[in-house]
Amino acid sequence: MPRSVNHVASRERRRKLLKQTKGYFGRRKNVWTVAKNAYEKGLSYAYRDRKKKKSTFRALWIQRINAAARLEGVSYSKLMGMLHAQNIEINRKVLADLAMNHPEAFKAIVKKATNA
Repeated sequence: MPRSVNHVASRERRRKLLKQTKGYFGRRKNVWTVAKNAYEKGLSYAYRDRKKKKSTFRALWIQRINAAARLEGVSYSKLMGMLHAQNIEINRKVLADLAMNHPEAFKAIVKKATNA
């Protein structure tokens, strides 16, 4: 008796992956082995960069806070130290948003932190 391979399922699996690689350059879009490798590499990059995104945004927030704090005459590290000393619990994301969009509120926070 001949070997049963269920070619319908394997063809569907390959078709699904080749649909995912649509738009890739060269053989990465239509040659099965190359497309499979490119797709798996893309998944690993996506996983890595979802983790990296968090540190990238944190660095951006720190730069924005530092720029706004220096306009008020204090460095980022001094400002964060004073905020912690005053027990002002505000995270970097919110501080950066205040520095960018509501400078008067940021100025008030800096003034409150420096009045120790």
